[in-house]
Parts: sequence; structure tokens; C-alpha cells
Amino acid sequence: METDEAQDYQLETLAVRAGQVRTPEGEHSEPIFQTSSFVFKSAAQAAARFKGDEPGNIYSRFTNPTVRTFQNRLAVLEGGEACVATASGMSAILATCMALMKSGDHLLTSRGIFGATTGLFNNYLAKFGVEVSFVPLTDLDVWWDSIRPNTRLLFLETPSNPLVELVDIRALANIAHEKGCLLVVDNCFCTPVLQRPLDLGADIVIHSATKYLDGQGRCVGGAVVGDQELVGKEVFGFLRTAGPTMSAFNAWIFTKGLETLSLRMRAISDNAQCLAEWLVEQPRVTKVYYPGLASHPQHDLAKRQQTGFGGIVSFELDGGREAAWRLIDSTRLISITANLGDTKTTITHPATTTHGRLTDEQREYAGIKQGLVRIAAGLEAVEDLKADLQRGFDALN
Repeated sequence: METDEAQDYQLETLAVRAGQVRTPEGEHSEPIFQTSSFVFKSAAQAAARFKGDEPGNIYSRFTNPTVRTFQNRLAVLEGGEACVATASGMSAILATCMALMKSGDHLLTSRGIFGATTGLFNNYLAKFGVEVSFVPLTDLDVWWDSIRPNTRLLFLETPSNPLVELVDIRALANIAHEKGCLLVVDNCFCTPVLQRPLDLGADIVIHSATKYLDGQGRCVGGAVVGDQELVGKEVFGFLRTAGPTMSAFNAWIFTKGLETLSLRMRAISDNAQCLAEWLVEQPRVTKVYYPGLASHPQHDLAKRQQTGFGGIVSFELDGGREAAWRLIDSTRLISITANLGDTKTTITHPATTTHGRLTDEQREYAGIKQGLVRIAAGLEAVEDLKADLQRGFDALN
């Protein structure tokens, strides 16, 4: 399917068909071009490729047909003009910041972001003279008041990790653009199946392809999606030079993962909804965080902004870390791992894993308490998941 045909098809069709360009071999499935370099027909063609006068493959650090298929397919799904695939989700964030920011710029970000992202901003971007400030995700007035004359990027996750807070993307995009800033949205938790930030005014979308885009916990990768200028030129330029490159094999895995993305996200969301409603009824649970619950502060926003509520459910237990660890250790079916987006349901203790490298003050500011447990729902029978968690509750009692 040619990219310009995308408007004629639904997302589910695009996830299976978009981006593929068949070779003269006539293959049905997308091939893996496992090669580091490419052969030119002549010295003149080589010169034209390197100069940029002729499109085509040069070197797999920045041009590979298998990677390009994944990039084109994801760009279409997100409604963007260009996509740059990277070696990991963190390298996607790094590539975006390095390509679009300079010393003296200010980065404004929400406080409820992934722990490694906080570390990247505080420990490494700061070394290059980038100022970083954190604000509450949901408070648009604070976002507005915190933008400085040198603010270049607004960065956020919605829903956030692990408290699944949301912000009104369209409203924040309007604020960013009125102030002359770019809005970057990490869409890892929703994917384009449940949310399309570019349609709501965001400038760039970030993905950890490791999560739901793969869907089976097989490979590590990332992606940046946006327009031809910011992503197709600037972010691609950083990738070409610095080389945080996605391998052809991983790109093939992610491309195949996209084919079932819609089916998986709907089923995972259904399981998460059932678990959230069940957890509310458990006496040792003091609070459940899930946008699909009417009690969630941004439930109405989630219904407007998303087409589903996602697979992440977090809850707080009375008894702090000891209770959280005991419950986690008592499960037998659910995997104890900090990764998410898998067909297998996972469980983790954010305060000592994903956000364990933050200071006590940073965790408190982000709302990460010691009694907090995060579940990433998978595709198992939900009754089996409830029974496994019940083992944990029984151990607490």
C-alpha cells in the first residue's frame, strides 16, 4: 500500500498493510534486510545518494528498508508525516531533545514521567546547559505560568506512569503554541489505537516500541513521529550522525506487532477495566488508579480524548512497602517484572523499580508511595488474574 492511499482505509487495515514496498521477489510478508551496507550501480549514484540528490539506501545506521517499513507504517497510524525509529524508547527521547534543543533552552515537563526520563533530563541534559522544570501534569494554569521566554519543549506522558493521570492534550497544545513552544507527547500507554496526540495538536509523538507496539516482550526499540521538518529532517539528522539505530530484525518484529495492535489494545483494556473494578472492592486497597473508573479525576477527559482506557492499573495498599512486596511475592501466574505492554500480565513495585533511582523528595513530588503496586494487564483470562491476585490478598490477611 502506498502512503498516499492511507486516507482510504481504517486503522486496523493500515496496521496490516501500510508502509510495505514489495521487492521484485514478490514476497507477501515483509522481508528482513539484514545488511550493514548497500551496493550502488555506479560511483555517480553513490555520490548522489551521499549528497542527498537521490533518495535510496546508503548505510543501515540511517537507511534500511525493513526499518523504513516500520517507520512508514507507524507514521501513518499516528497521522504523522515522518517517523524515525531508534534503538530504544529512551534513545527516542534523547534524539528528540538533542535534535531540537540547545544550551540555554528550557524544558518543561510533567512530574509524573518515567523514572529513567527524569534521570535523563536532570542528570544529562543539564550537563549540556538545558534547564529543566517539573510541573503537575493536570494543572494547565501551572503549565502556562511555568513557561519561560527560553522554553523550547513541553514534554509529558498521558496517561502517566504509574498513576495514569491525564492532561487535555488539545488545551496544552494551544498553550504551547501560543507561547512559541513545541509539545512532545509520550503515547506509549495508549498507542495510536486509543489516542492520536498529533490530531489533538501535539507536534511530536514518542514511543517505546518495546511495549505495546511489539506486544510480546521480544525486542527493545523506540520511535519519534511528527512532521517532515522537525522529525524527518532534524531528528533524522541526529540519528544519522549519532547512530541510536534500530536494527532491521527488531524493526521487522515491531512491524509484525503492529498488525495485531488494535486487537490487543482492546482486549488488554477490557481486562484492565475488570481488574480495576475488582480491586476497588478489596478491603486492603485504599485507592485504585485507572481512567476507566468513574472515580478517576480525569475520567470524562479520558472518554473524550481516548477511544479506550488502556492496560495500566495501579493501586495503593495499606501497610506500605511490606504489604506491597508481600502481595507481589505471593502471586504465581503474574510476572514480576517492570516491563509492560506484553501479552503476559506483569506486576511491579514502582517505588523500588521504575522510580527507584529517584530521591525520596522526587518520588513524593511524583506521588509514588511505598504502598503503590502497578499492574500491566495482559491477555490471560481475567478470572485467572483475579485468582492470582487473591493469593496476594490472602497472604496479607
